[in-house]
Amino acid sequence: MATLDFSPLYRSSIGFDQLPTLLAHALQRDETGFPPYNIEKLTEDQYRITLAVAGFAPDDIEIVCEQNLLTVRGRTKEGERASTYLHRGIAARAFERQFDLAEYVEVTDASLTNGLLEIALKRELPEALKPRSIPIGSRKMTDASRPTALSAA
Repeated sequence: MATLDFSPLYRSSIGFDQLPTLLAHALQRDETGFPPYNIEKLTEDQYRITLAVAGFAPDDIEIVCEQNLLTVRGRTKEGERASTYLHRGIAARAFERQFDLAEYVEVTDASLTNGLLEIALKRELPEALKPRSIPIGSRKMTDASRPTALSAA
């Protein structure tokens, strides 16, 4: 596997020190392909993850979000199913899916309908980080409040 040198990024950027860890984590993650999922961008700040979880009840699924990592786990209660299958094409095996979330992306809702688990996400910037307009006042500056030129010493 090729290694990436991030030192040019560190010379001129602040706050990107977690990027190499994020990329390494994504490349090392063991992806089984189950359950299949979609990630949709609905608006500039809203997203939806849809997982195909046929055979799972809401009580069989756990959704945990901590430190910018969304984890979805599914475990069926096999003891409750006393059926003898001639063919079992609907997978009911346990799974765990992880999604890295950017800063300020929060889970807002989750629902399970017709075998599809939908998780709604929204990027919510704190007020201090949102652009704001600075109004220009119309009051006259007094001589005391007016900037003065530096005098030569």
